[in-house]
Amino acid sequence: MFNQVLKLIRIPQWIKNLFVFVPLVFSLNLFRADYLLTSLIGFVAFCLTSSIVYIINDIADVEADRAHPKKKNRPIASGKISVKQGLFIALIFGIAASVVCLFADLNFVLLLILFFLINVLYSMKLKHIVLLDIFSIAAGFLIRVLAGAVIINVAISSWLILTTMFISLFLAVMKRHSELEVVAEGTSAETRKVLAFYSLNFADQVATVAAAGVIICYALYTVAERTITVFGTENLIYTTPFVVFGIFRYMFLVYMNKQGENTTHLLISDIQMIITVILYAGVTLLIIYGPF
Repeated sequence: MFNQVLKLIRIPQWIKNLFVFVPLVFSLNLFRADYLLTSLIGFVAFCLTSSIVYIINDIADVEADRAHPKKKNRPIASGKISVKQGLFIALIFGIAASVVCLFADLNFVLLLILFFLINVLYSMKLKHIVLLDIFSIAAGFLIRVLAGAVIINVAISSWLILTTMFISLFLAVMKRHSELEVVAEGTSAETRKVLAFYSLNFADQVATVAAAGVIICYALYTVAERTITVFGTENLIYTTPFVVFGIFRYMFLVYMNKQGENTTHLLISDIQMIITVILYAGVTLLIIYGPF
């Protein structure tokens, strides 16, 4: 039962909540204990809330998941955890999130509530509406970044906000591409109604635009006057190749290796992606906080 609960709350998906730490890193406060602790509170709040969302989504999608070759093994779809048990676990996590929020800024709490409401709307309605489905996913990432800034009371660059929007749109539409391929190959029943309004060609074009948006916005962020002034260096531009490689590597894995349905699994299982992320993080921290 415990293992099924762990599968239900999807701990690996908590990696998405690391976006809460983006403002902390780029505000030069990463090594300040008070700021780090406050951001950690925000991270925990988002982890608890996102798990509630996953439970609600699994309950809403139970019939569709049972028709999917992989999702049919999810705890609620497989019947190993009942709907009532799932709702009880969600309630426990809701209480825990409320307690954590007692230590957070009111504006952060409002953003967290907005995150929850958008995701519930996504589970119930928005995921069935073409384009609004991927923009809803993007909104979740944007809210994480904005909440991360609000909770430690720092400003965040508009270019970073745009980069976050484009990278989340990119990941969302690449996921749709992978789902469309599964349907096209006839290996699964169509589990998302919205897929009927997408085509592989359209998804690919949107992915190309989003990928270009990520690269352009991040590159402009690294050379922006405000960025250079804040960090006292122009060297952040040397982190751009890691971003470009990461985007291209992800596209290769989706287009050539037919991966991408599970974004988190792809990111934490591909050695080249892991190395790229580690190198990007290391070089970025070295430039921002080091002598370069």
